[in-house]
Amino acid sequence: MAWSASQYVKFEDERTRPARDLLAQVPLETITHAVDLGCGPGNSTELIIDRYGASGVTGLDSDDNMLEAARKRLPGTTFTQADLATWQPERPVDLLFANAVFQWLPDHLEIFDRLMDGLAPGGALAVQMPDNLTEPTHLLMEETAHAGPWKTAFEQKSVRRKPLPPPSTYYSRLIGKAKRVDVWHTYYNHPMADAAAIVEWVKGTGLRPYLDHAGEENREAYLADYLARVEKAYPEMSDGRVLLRFPRIFMVAVKA
Repeated sequence: MAWSASQYVKFEDERTRPARDLLAQVPLETITHAVDLGCGPGNSTELIIDRYGASGVTGLDSDDNMLEAARKRLPGTTFTQADLATWQPERPVDLLFANAVFQWLPDHLEIFDRLMDGLAPGGALAVQMPDNLTEPTHLLMEETAHAGPWKTAFEQKSVRRKPLPPPSTYYSRLIGKAKRVDVWHTYYNHPMADAAAIVEWVKGTGLRPYLDHAGEENREAYLADYLARVEKAYPEMSDGRVLLRFPRIFMVAVKA
């Protein structure tokens, strides 16, 4: 899938808040080298630089559009194109930071195990992933996928992400190479202008594979159908806005 940095940063403050919360739990006073995995447009990389300084921080992503945006945002920082499914640091690093990227890789438990080998002793793997497949936003993507003239494409091939395993699975996998593993969930509640704003939010992430699979000729009809469902699922609050509930899972593993 091709990503859109401009679509992603429409809700940059809301998307950056989990990265800020994750970084706050990283127990490293200083770093020699940190890598922002799946850096996107550089919003999370900027947080790491603000805390540790720019000299030891690099970012990587697989998408050209995201990397272009990151380089414009932080011209003094090195950003590299790489596939997280196979990437491994050339030398041990102090911090591997991943904000909202590994949910796209169904074998990320194996990747985490490999990445722990790329940490220096006492280094940290810090990960945040959306855990929202049971929220109306994502359930309604599936409903819409099977409700219109595009449904044949989804009957032939599903684009739904694989659900994340429970916290115990992550703990058990990481603790073998760590002296400390913290795993927790945070449930954000984002006030949004209206249901259309929720659709704009997910157009930059979870809705993208559905729109791509439905086909360009069905894009507007799919969006209209989905919006109507979202409007019913997210009622207006007293000020006219709607509340987007967004669960996320966090983990920080410190290497033994």
